[in-house]
Formats: sequence, structure tokens, C-alpha cells
Amino acid sequence: MYFVKTPGFFKYLFPNGEWEMKTGEKNIFLTFDDGPIPEITPWVLDTLNAYDAKATFFCVGENAQRHPDLVDRIREEGHSLGSHTFNHLNGWHTENTEYYRNVRRGAREVGSELFRPPYGKLKFHQARFLSQHYRIIMWDILGGDFDPLITSEQVYQNLTKNVVSGSIIVLHDSIKSMDKVRYVLPRFLDFCAENDFHCVPIQSEHKVERVYPAPVLNVTI
Repeated sequence: MYFVKTPGFFKYLFPNGEWEMKTGEKNIFLTFDDGPIPEITPWVLDTLNAYDAKATFFCVGENAQRHPDLVDRIREEGHSLGSHTFNHLNGWHTENTEYYRNVRRGAREVGSELFRPPYGKLKFHQARFLSQHYRIIMWDILGGDFDPLITSEQVYQNLTKNVVSGSIIVLHDSIKSMDKVRYVLPRFLDFCAENDFHCVPIQSEHKVERVYPAPVLNVTI
């Protein structure tokens, strides 16, 4: 089970994460998780470029390592990069020190202090510790493109019925979501243009080496 629109009490219970962005304009923050991969990420970039839209890509480190050309392209075309751990680990099922190592490895692969936990799952102590070193970017709208039980049109409706200025929206540049993203993305960008929403990236304030300069492995939780 998941919420398309993140309830306010979730945001209250997890204050270490950023769930939406403050903006004085009609800016929204489109994000893509799990890439980059050659099967879909280049198409996503081409489509964003056709609409002059910018996004933030939360990359799985091992994918970024396999496809450095795509990482370079994301950066060169004015999008932002964040990390999604190195091996797409679930924080609830991973021992703390192992998780921190994996987060750090993923962050160094893309050179960003922006971090999104896979599945949105972090233990309380993990969130508290990681928030000292990274900006934990969560979301306001979870499109559901990963869900085999809903249609592409339902994903589109999930976005258009819930988006407001400052929304952080999650889609995926992954094999599982590929067909739905190909349907949804151009239609949603048309919707944004018709309603004066501007897709902008989440800006990374520092290189990861500056905010997390040395291993912190022997921590007391």
C-alpha cells in the first residue's frame, strides 16, 4: 500500500526529510528514481528537453557506475543528480553501518548531497544520522508508475489531480516503469505547459565531499 498524495502526518512524523519545496512561483520538482539505464533514461532526457523542463535524477550508484555517459548527460543538460544508495537497499532491512557505507558510496558516485532512500524506508536513527550529512529528499506525490495494478492513465491522473506549486513528484526511469512513463511524461508536460507549471531541478548546494568528507562508520546509535 502507498499514498499517492503524502499525508501531512507522514511529514510531521519524518521531519528529517524534505517533502515539498518552498517556492514563490508555480514551480514543481519532477524527480526520477532508479536509473540511469540506456533503455529509458535517454528518452526521458529527450522528452524533458523538448519541453525545456528540468528534473532531478536519483541514481542507483551501480547504474551510475555502469553508465557514466548518462550521468554526464544528465548533468550537462542542466538537470540535478541525487543518490539512491549504491545497491537500492531497503533501510528497514539493512544494518545501520552497512547502510551508511552504501549511501556514501552511492553519493560519491554521483557527487551530490541529495539523497532519497529506496522505498522511502529509513529507520528513525538512520534518518537522524544521515540528515546531518545529506539532504533527504522525499516527495509530495508518488505517481505509481511502478504499480502493475494501475493503468498509465491512472498514473497521469494521480499527477494532474494532486500537483500544486512546490510539489516533489516521483516517477522512475526503470524497466518496470518504462511503458507507463512513456505514456505519462509527455502528457504531463503538456498539462504543465497549459497550467503554467514550471519543472525545475532541486539544486544541490554542495558537492558530497564537502558535506561528508570522511568515513563515519563507528557510530553509536
